[in-house]
Amino acid sequence: MSYTPSLKTKYKTEVTKELQEKFQFKTPMQVPKLLKICLNQGVGGATQDKKLIDASLNEMTMIAGQRAVATKAKKSVSNFKLREGMPIGTRVTLRNNEMYEFLERLITKTRKALSKKGV
Repeated sequence: MSYTPSLKTKYKTEVTKELQEKFQFKTPMQVPKLLKICLNQGVGGATQDKKLIDASLNEMTMIAGQRAVATKAKKSVSNFKLREGMPIGTRVTLRNNEMYEFLERLITKTRKALSKKGV
């Protein structure tokens, strides 16, 4: 027996039926679904300080719960002292159960933060 996030089961059982009724989709295959969540972070000062990329990788890994990957520059830009292949950011792509778990955490944290502000 494998674990499935509660948001995933709720989406498959309740949300898809509501969307199908509201937008009059002819088949359940027409209902939109989440395939992936992409998180990325550009690190502006990475050209001067290489430690910023390591800190960014650790942050993104902690936020996403999955190992982040450094992104590299595709082109050289002399005004920014940027060379092709230099690390300039981080990214993570979440799919399947990890994606739904992240989305559920994001929604609950945002809801709590907004309720504290009184919005």
